Amino acid sequence: MTEWRKSSYTGSGNDDVCVEIARLGESVGVRDSKDPRGPRLGLAPRAFLGLVTRIRRGDFDR
Repeated sequence: MTEWRKSSYTGSGNDDVCVEIARLGESVGVRDSKDPRGPRLGLAPRAFLGLVTRIRRGDFDR
């Protein structure tokens, strides 16, 4: 069974946007915590690390 973990930035409100991650074989799975049966994104570990790094730096337009 796949063990999904919520982001440490998850708040307690119902409107909070949150992602969950899990190890999916050789990749890192990412999904919306509000729609756990919905689509999932699978990333190579290096690509996932790059994504997290860019998010932390604020490299994405709002």
